[in-house]
Amino acid sequence: MATIDETVDVDVPVRTAYDQWTQFEDFPHFMSGVEEVKQISDTLTRWTTSIAGVEREFDAAVLEQQPDVVVAWASVDGTTHAGRVTFEPLGPGSTRVTTHIEWTPESLVEKVGAAVGADDRQVKKDLHRFKEFIEERRTETGAWRGTVHGGHPTT
Repeated sequence: MATIDETVDVDVPVRTAYDQWTQFEDFPHFMSGVEEVKQISDTLTRWTTSIAGVEREFDAAVLEQQPDVVVAWASVDGTTHAGRVTFEPLGPGSTRVTTHIEWTPESLVEKVGAAVGADDRQVKKDLHRFKEFIEERRTETGAWRGTVHGGHPTT
């Protein structure tokens, strides 16, 4: 299993950074290779990706979500993919966004990419595009402030 850990500091309040991250359908604006994300329910998303010629479609469930603190997910079919994004306020207008992603490379291209660190570089680039996206806008495109524990939403 490949593991990727990356961090970026964004110059927006923690609420703005977190709220934008909960807008999964906007991920293609800053995540390379993510063609589409459809929000099926509060805790289920359907992903379409195309990375280095390898196309995938899979569903992912939000397992944990706490406003301004964390979003964690895992795939429920298709590719094996899980992750966690945490949000740490650095001051009134700055936030540290940290990602931890685990996935199982399946194709030869994916295995080589993981072995040479291409995945780490891609996630780092994606986080920097998120930084540019939210700092340029200065406001989130939407928000979902619900809480999820063990894959079950509570309000």
